[in-house]
Amino acid sequence: MGDLVSLADVEAARELIAGVVRTTPLEPSRPLSALLGVPTWLKCENLQRAGSYKVRGAYVRISRLSPAERARGVVAASAGNHAQGVALAAGLLGIPSTVFMPVGAPLPKVVATRGYGAAVEFRGDTVDDALVAAREFADETGAMFIHPFDHPDVIAGQGTVALEILEQCPDVRTIVTGVGGGGLISGLAVAVKALRPDVRVIGVQAAGAAAFPPSLAAGAPVRLTGFGTIADGIAVGCPGDVTFQHVAELVDDVVTVSDEDISRALVTLLERGKLVVEPAGAVGVAALLAGAIQVDGPVVAVLSGGNIDPLLLLRLIEHGLAAAGRYLRFAVRCGDRPGQLASLLARIAEHQANIVEVEHLRHTPLLRIGEVEVALSVETRGAGHSEALLRTLREAGYSVRLAPANPQAD
Repeated sequence: MGDLVSLADVEAARELIAGVVRTTPLEPSRPLSALLGVPTWLKCENLQRAGSYKVRGAYVRISRLSPAERARGVVAASAGNHAQGVALAAGLLGIPSTVFMPVGAPLPKVVATRGYGAAVEFRGDTVDDALVAAREFADETGAMFIHPFDHPDVIAGQGTVALEILEQCPDVRTIVTGVGGGGLISGLAVAVKALRPDVRVIGVQAAGAAAFPPSLAAGAPVRLTGFGTIADGIAVGCPGDVTFQHVAELVDDVVTVSDEDISRALVTLLERGKLVVEPAGAVGVAALLAGAIQVDGPVVAVLSGGNIDPLLLLRLIEHGLAAAGRYLRFAVRCGDRPGQLASLLARIAEHQANIVEVEHLRHTPLLRIGEVEVALSVETRGAGHSEALLRTLREAGYSVRLAPANPQAD
């Protein structure tokens, strides 16, 4: 294993990106502060140029290429944020860029990457598939491969986020951030542990794509056999060799959160913080809301990106409301007689629940003759309100079956 990135490397990276990246705001979060009982702040890298912290590391890496290397162009692989960071950095430096993305990459990220001047190619279903294709392209064309996380220059660039946090919140005690391949948390930990070794650095992964916990347990990078999560920006199947070394030596803990936790965090950030954040960017807040971390305050959670497909956002809002007990989907069986539907809706109205959608089903083989099923989508005031409504319907003799809030978001 090589040497770790140093504080001097991070400080040099900061000089390189001065005037290129934005010093993003650190915003207080009253809901989180009240929940945790300690001051809690949000580092808004979702407001960074190109919508995420990725431009920091990409610019540092590309700016250090030799003239001969720049002439050959650069190539990268990404689900979207690294793609945009590389495309923006290469464009600023006048270097041609090609980006390989998974086939299912969010359309807004694809459009934005092309808008920054990169040629986009699609390969495979995951970032790992795209990485293989990008390396092959580099071998065939001589283009310089810009790894999304596993390079000292990239780590040093991402570490500049920590320098800003320490200046903006000098008394910080805990920093929480999402983890995919580990570039951001590696850079954060380098700077934080050099300047403030008492500060805890906690990583958060989506439970459906958590490669670091088994890797740390094994003492070496372990590749997942499969993974799936709504947090596509951190869906990485295996830690890098360089980032694994940094995380193993410098990071205090890595925890996981469910997709339901992430959905709930997105709704909280949108509703209470007025912040649009993508799933990968919200995992730190998800961990705090879920109680997955014992924190010393003040706490800073990094919102690493805000590039989210509006259609996905719609589904996740619904999913998050359901996870918080505020959106309820269920089906009720009742007799197929005049007035039955009106009676059912009246009972729901008595509980002051807002009916969003009603579907009246008569022709399904699961129903007996003379029976109908009414599928309803209802807005409630929370889990207690939902439970009271369902209890009332069952006590009135209705057969009630719960349904997922949005099967496509599960």
